[in-house]
Amino acid sequence: MRSRDVLPLNGLRHPAATGTSGWFIWRGEEIGTVHDFFVPLHIEHLDSLCPEVIPYLALPPGWRFLLAPGYEDVWYDDSLLDV
Repeated sequence: MRSRDVLPLNGLRHPAATGTSGWFIWRGEEIGTVHDFFVPLHIEHLDSLCPEVIPYLALPPGWRFLLAPGYEDVWYDDSLLDV
């Protein structure tokens, strides 16, 4: 995950796959296109890397969030279920 200073902080949840929660979390405006943009991360590390996402992890598949200073948006996106 990129530096804690890069904003906004984004998250989306696909249905869980074997061994994963379905969450994809990244910092910045755009999702990267390089093959290793997303790196697996155990939930234990979120407390030190981006604790602000922890309350959103209870959202079910199909939900997204975007966080920035003074801004919070949470919405349902049914296209996330078609994977």
